[in-house]
Amino acid sequence: MASGRDRPLPTSKDVAALAGVSQSTVSYVLSGKRPISPETRQRVEAAIAELTYQPNAGARALRGRRTNVIALVVRLSGHTDVPDTLPYVDTVVEEARKRDFDVILVTSGDGPEELTRLARRSICDAIVLMDIRRKDDRVATVANLGVPVVLIGTTDDSHGLDSVDYDARRAGESMVAELVATGHRRVVLIGEKPQKQREFFFAGEFQRGVTRASKAAGLDLLELHRSGPGWGGVSDLADELFSGERLGIIARTPNVIGWVLQLAALRRLVPGRDFSLVGQCTDDTAVAYSTPVSNVSTEPRAVSRLAMSILFDRLDGVLAAGGKHHVVEPQALTRRASTADFS
Repeated sequence: MASGRDRPLPTSKDVAALAGVSQSTVSYVLSGKRPISPETRQRVEAAIAELTYQPNAGARALRGRRTNVIALVVRLSGHTDVPDTLPYVDTVVEEARKRDFDVILVTSGDGPEELTRLARRSICDAIVLMDIRRKDDRVATVANLGVPVVLIGTTDDSHGLDSVDYDARRAGESMVAELVATGHRRVVLIGEKPQKQREFFFAGEFQRGVTRASKAAGLDLLELHRSGPGWGGVSDLADELFSGERLGIIARTPNVIGWVLQLAALRRLVPGRDFSLVGQCTDDTAVAYSTPVSNVSTEPRAVSRLAMSILFDRLDGVLAAGGKHHVVEPQALTRRASTADFS
């Protein structure tokens, strides 16, 4: 059975046949060059929606014309870890400008409908889709939009699209290795709830990396789950978080790193003396805290640069059909002032 990727894209002729009008009428509805009755316009628009037709995509390719615009689709909310997300966005914009392309940021959480609307308006040549879930209904939609697409993240079914991700499991293993090397015996991981581990590939991989490396090293590992979003969800963990000696704390995101440092200050505990804190964040973020934090970088710029390189190769037609999954390896952990050496 042919996949959605193998089926031919609908044409204006298909739209005209379904709506019971001529192709020129379809063209006039799309261009607005001639007045069309409301009833006819409604039939044409309904046919476009049913067929998921993207007007002008084929014609634009035949004429060799481009918009020189790339759409970056990212979910932003009050719970977004901004220091973690911004480097991806910045790098996509930087790489696009090198090729004289502009970037439109699409932040709507409407899902597939928003992507279909974007393609119908023919305002972009390609799409970068971020915040990928393991089961993500947006992926099947973008795979049939008739424009190059690159995913930043890992999904169970890429529908033949290129994807780029960061090796989160290796990052977790590196953090445990740092704590082993500095003589820690007890490790506390501020982890994700099982639901998020199942929903996002990177969250589950990071968890597995920490768990397996700790077990192999014979460490006492305690996994704590935040009771809710934000500061309150971490502050509720304070008593469990700071119990025990020769303690090492692992935090997966920049926000959590900052909250742990605040909790420690309230208890007059000094990272690098009373306990160790290792986190996953960029190097720039790691040195900006009140105490520079030992870190493994998420390599957002390397991930985004690779994604954009693949995207432009797709636009230029230099890659064979069928996407591939690419994994960026993390650099070695950088030891900073937040590591206490108990060895």
